[in-house]
Amino acid sequence: MTALADKIIRYIWASRARQKRPLPLTIRLLRMVHVISKDVAEGMITLRAMGLVYTSLLSLVPLIAVSFSVLKAFGAHNQVEPFLLNFLSPLGPQAADVTERIIGFVENIKTGVLGSLGLALLLYTVVSLIQKTEDAFNRIWHVKHHRPLSQRFSEYLSVVMIGPILIFSAMGLTASITNTDLVLWIASMEPFGALFQIIARLMPLFLVITAFTVLFGLIPNTEVRFTSALTGGVTAGALWQGAGWGFAMFVANSSNFTAIYSAFATLILFMIWLYVSWLILLLGASVAFYHQHPERCTLTNGELQLAPRLWETLALSVMSRVVRGYYRDEPPLNAKTLSRELGAPPDVLELAMEPLLESGYLIETQPATPNNDAPPGLIPGKPPEQTPLSTLIHTLRRHNEQNRQPWDSLYPEPQAMVTIERIEEAIDTVLEGETVRDLAKGPAKSR
Repeated sequence: MTALADKIIRYIWASRARQKRPLPLTIRLLRMVHVISKDVAEGMITLRAMGLVYTSLLSLVPLIAVSFSVLKAFGAHNQVEPFLLNFLSPLGPQAADVTERIIGFVENIKTGVLGSLGLALLLYTVVSLIQKTEDAFNRIWHVKHHRPLSQRFSEYLSVVMIGPILIFSAMGLTASITNTDLVLWIASMEPFGALFQIIARLMPLFLVITAFTVLFGLIPNTEVRFTSALTGGVTAGALWQGAGWGFAMFVANSSNFTAIYSAFATLILFMIWLYVSWLILLLGASVAFYHQHPERCTLTNGELQLAPRLWETLALSVMSRVVRGYYRDEPPLNAKTLSRELGAPPDVLELAMEPLLESGYLIETQPATPNNDAPPGLIPGKPPEQTPLSTLIHTLRRHNEQNRQPWDSLYPEPQAMVTIERIEEAIDTVLEGETVRDLAKGPAKSR
């Protein structure tokens, strides 16, 4: 079995660099499945899912309480219990008991008794769930920068306050449309009746896929293509339906499980279902990420390792593009535009820009419009026509040297040190008289 698995892995990761045609769809799917399986096996996804289960247990009742309060103002609060019961339906007979207990906890929350401090704590637990979800998505997408605090606060409150209204409005609108006289008249005729029955059965799956697609497109603090979000949404929706059916079968045949854990069985089953739900959500986010960035489907679990020469080339390309735009009086380029023009993933481009920003070769400027969500623009931080190009090269090669293995603790061979010094002298000789502005003298790229 192990030999067969090794052969399959060697086959799907065999070098196809000489092929001019793109990889077959089956190979791309197998690579994605293999990489995500490694992420799961090494705990990259499972640990985050377990952490979100803990946060969910703390914030589930406050979240439903806030949603209940918002929906009560619109007269739709009676829909919370059926929605929760549907979510917990894989628990089987225990679903009604868990739903009743959660609704009981929600009804016992009284803002007058809580006071301002208790109310603030309740809102904090709700916001923390959304924040941890965003952090998990950002890690999957290799996004290191979070949204600004003011933006996060406003968006979190919008999700908490407006999200329930939109969800239940969509459900109510769907139910109203299906019960109109016109729809009922059309459904009474064949083959439209059979078609409507199929649509009615697929409607819950469609709503789940839509919800997952919206989450995968909006939560990560990066630009997510609709096709990638939809791919993740379809995958997560299919897994959700399959997991719900499988979990319901497990609960129906878990008499021994209930006998062992007795009164704790319901709680444990509820926690397991929460874990499965979060795991499906994170798996769908991973599918969306690898669909948008197929170059991350590598044996190194999505971490791109740039060779030193390629890393230098990317940093010089960033400097060249920024300097060229500067002398042409073009609007300052931002990291998102550079990532698209240079074909570099955002986090890889960020690593290439790091020494340029830290050494002052580039500085960031705020967008012209204060409400714009675009990243800061980039302009030269030093006069390009006065900055020797060789100095820039040495800065790139020695970046972060002081934070790594110090030279004092090494005992390199004398000839190795002589060779390094000769290389640096050769750089100074070859680039003598050239400045950073010379990087921008090449032909302009079409934007």
